[in-house]
Amino acid sequence: MLAIKRQLTADLRAFLLIIATLVTIGFIFIYSASSVYALEKLGNSSYYVKKQLWGLLLGLIGLIVARAVPLPFIKKASPYLFFGSFILTALTLLPGFSVHIHGSSRWLNLMGIVFQPSDMLKMTFLIYIAFLIEKKELRLSSHKSGFIPILALLGLVCLVLLKQPDFGLTVTLAVTTLSLLFIANMSMRYLLFLAAGILPVAMALVFYKPYRLHRILTFLNPWADPQGAGFQIIQSLIAIGSGSLGGLGITHSQQKFFYLPMQHTDFIFSIIAEETGFFGTFLLISLFVLFLYKGLRIAWQLPEIFSLFVTLGFVILTSLQAIINIAVASGLAPTKGIGLPFISYGNTGLVCNICMVGLIINCVSQAKNSF
Repeated sequence: MLAIKRQLTADLRAFLLIIATLVTIGFIFIYSASSVYALEKLGNSSYYVKKQLWGLLLGLIGLIVARAVPLPFIKKASPYLFFGSFILTALTLLPGFSVHIHGSSRWLNLMGIVFQPSDMLKMTFLIYIAFLIEKKELRLSSHKSGFIPILALLGLVCLVLLKQPDFGLTVTLAVTTLSLLFIANMSMRYLLFLAAGILPVAMALVFYKPYRLHRILTFLNPWADPQGAGFQIIQSLIAIGSGSLGGLGITHSQQKFFYLPMQHTDFIFSIIAEETGFFGTFLLISLFVLFLYKGLRIAWQLPEIFSLFVTLGFVILTSLQAIINIAVASGLAPTKGIGLPFISYGNTGLVCNICMVGLIINCVSQAKNSF
């Protein structure tokens, strides 16, 4: 038991060090990528990095709270947390509350405070799914009392996210949920049936909105419209290619001078590649690989089902978002509105991610006390 506790403690420390390193890298490159844009548009080169600092402070407060609140209370509160964040996300569909940015209504304006409630939704949804899996552990092979209620909730969440629209989060949240159900020993027959139905639904969603099909066509050949639809991905590839092996040097990016749009959010990886080259991107990708490895190691050592699936959900979702973001920036996937976790600018996302880290620390602490 003592050896298990020591191993769990060592893995958690490594996990937290990886996250701290990613957050630090994020602050460095948020400033580097946004300084020119912020100075030109807002008159303050450090505007975005200062706002991100507030997100970090709020996140650390949330971490302390998530670490301190007893897990039994979090379990009982999980339905209320989920439905509360779901209602906030649904409010973005109402004109009086939503804030439109880049053609999407993912942001909510409540009394002058603008935030992205879908980041809260994905966090509370994972917590609630972990609670339901623990509650229905022995009935997941039953379609009526096991997996259908969970899939119904997933469908409801996906419907709201698609209306915003946020296709990227819809995909990552659906894949994460199905992965958790697979790990929870849901009947393979049901999973295969579900997988067979996903492809035509995904194709229908692509053809239902012409811009999604247009994104796929642009992904396949961005050079067909280099000054229009293909401009962003071409500029991203130029940034990555310009980095070569060692990069141009931190703060020396050329693409941030109004060539590459969304350079401090969805395409911050391109700026990192331009300024640090192959070696810097290799280090960054290695950190995310280690994040996945250490996160899975921690999860498998947790004896309680709720703790196991909370940790798995967070690690899988975060890793999927990182993979998709890097793939989009590298021209390996169609564009999606997904930031690079812990790196990209975004207060709500950073706050929620750090809160989830606090909950994982809580889970590990309870596991160590039970040994």
